[in-house]
Amino acid sequence: MAATSESTPASTGNRLEDLVVISGYSGAGKSTAMAVFEDAGYFCVDNLPPEMIRSFVELITHKGSKVERAAVVSDVRGGEFFEPLEGVIEDLHARGLPSRVLFLDADDLTLLDRYKETRRRHPLAKESSIASGIAAERAILGPIREHSDFIIDSSGLKASHLRRRIADELLPRQSQGRLALTFQSFGFKHGPPRDADLVFDVRFLPNPHYVPELRELTGLDPRVVEHVAREGKLEKLYAHLEPLLEFLVPEYEEEGKAHLSIAIGCTGGRHRSVAITEHLAQRFRERDDVVVEVEHRDIGRRA
Repeated sequence: MAATSESTPASTGNRLEDLVVISGYSGAGKSTAMAVFEDAGYFCVDNLPPEMIRSFVELITHKGSKVERAAVVSDVRGGEFFEPLEGVIEDLHARGLPSRVLFLDADDLTLLDRYKETRRRHPLAKESSIASGIAAERAILGPIREHSDFIIDSSGLKASHLRRRIADELLPRQSQGRLALTFQSFGFKHGPPRDADLVFDVRFLPNPHYVPELRELTGLDPRVVEHVAREGKLEKLYAHLEPLLEFLVPEYEEEGKAHLSIAIGCTGGRHRSVAITEHLAQRFRERDDVVVEVEHRDIGRRA
């Protein structure tokens, strides 16, 4: 279907509820903004030339499209193809599409420091200084800034604080993504997990491996759990570990973390770590601010 300014959401039968166009200065936090919308379930496209935004809109508003919320980043990386963005924004508003423009701003010193930290080249300063690239970008993006619905200055903000501000200002509370919390059991004899954020060693607890009738079972069996808890150490562990996690989880979420992996390790990864992982997962499934997943990495290995 050809893109025309006369087309309307009603005529295309779309389900689109929100389209966010993200632009701004290089180094001001556009990638962070994109991550916020992606975590909230938006269909996201980075570095999309303005003229292709029209085609993208036709695609997601076409009858049968399942895209309800989308976000696109368009900036000076598009080179000469970036110039029509102002007209594209006006066209979106004229068509009555549920669209918003977010502009990421920052002062020159902040942008300069961020480029020095990453050692990346500014897209407009391939053969000149970063400062000259920033100046050229300000001249180009001035009109886009004036057409923006939301302007967020990221000067002095950590990435986590910027994420929180974007979410608070542009996303309804119910649309913000819940923290994905993964509890993983493993055996130290098979190596620690590489992707864990927090690792707890529970090899001090009674080991069912040395009880013949329990050896072939796993921590999913109540008899194994009963054995691990028989000396009272398991109860004491939970008394310390559960409050610690209750404190840490919202702190990680406040820092803007979308996924937190908590690994529990014993010797073989079949008994103690499995039992504790299941217990903690069940505890956090009672919360409505996280999504809980469980993985028993070594439970299938031979005893």
